[in-house]
Amino acid sequence: MLAVVNTPQASAPVTIEEVAAPSAASNEALVRVQASSVNRGELALLKARPYGWRPGQDVAGIVEEAAADGSGPPVGTRVLGIVEDAGWAQYVSVPTDQIAVLGHTVSFEQAATLPLAGLAALRTLRYGADLLGRRVLITGASGGVGRLQVQLAARRGAEVIAVASPGHAKGLLVSGASAVVSDVREASGLFDLITESVGGTALAAAISRIKPHGVIVIFGASSGEKTPISLYDFLGHENVTIHVFMSYASPHPFGPDLQILADLVAAERLHPHIAHTAAWSDLAPALAALQQRRIHGKVVITID
Repeated sequence: MLAVVNTPQASAPVTIEEVAAPSAASNEALVRVQASSVNRGELALLKARPYGWRPGQDVAGIVEEAAADGSGPPVGTRVLGIVEDAGWAQYVSVPTDQIAVLGHTVSFEQAATLPLAGLAALRTLRYGADLLGRRVLITGASGGVGRLQVQLAARRGAEVIAVASPGHAKGLLVSGASAVVSDVREASGLFDLITESVGGTALAAAISRIKPHGVIVIFGASSGEKTPISLYDFLGHENVTIHVFMSYASPHPFGPDLQILADLVAAERLHPHIAHTAAWSDLAPALAALQQRRIHGKVVITID
């Protein structure tokens, strides 16, 4: 089969090569991939991993072979799933507890935006417990995770303030944000929950905007800046809980939450945002644009 392979020393970061088809374990389904998506963490791994490493975590496609142990969906089922790597390929083996069934009204491209970003959005908001009537501040709101967080938090009854550049304000307001500010320090009042993915000065400012007994969830550091924190920063913001969310460290299987996301999209209660779609044969320019932040949101790869 064909697959995207890492080429860190070449002029292009990846190439498509012939590789051995995967052999599925008894609890894995073999999926014929129709679409995948790019996560920012994968951009860093392309530079760090050696030649021959195969990227790709988010997959959407059709079950080619059902799991031998009888778990998971049957052959021909449209699915989305998440894997550790090697997802940018014609076929991939996916553990059945990391698969959700995809409704026919949801495109493979839409589904491919959901696994990693959707799980992060859903699970970070859960740290805020009941969001009905609560105030939520979301930094990095124009990204793949942030756009989903805005929608999910608004649908749970929260007043959502999104932090993003003015050019993204219209889309975020349509998605459910009550207001959009370009800097955390422009947000008025205090918040019950802050999801923070920028780091540096944004995280420092988030501390100044959290209510006493509020929750800050850190799940990214896109600025690359460190944040010095002192006890005195929490005067007036006492007893705050700070959670560090790492998607790969979750003890809970991904499948049930992927099904929640897929069902919300099928019911038109969640609307994935696709910033750019590229055929996998034309992947390198899309990766460069994402790396240079000329694209905000999810890049989807179609695999023929």
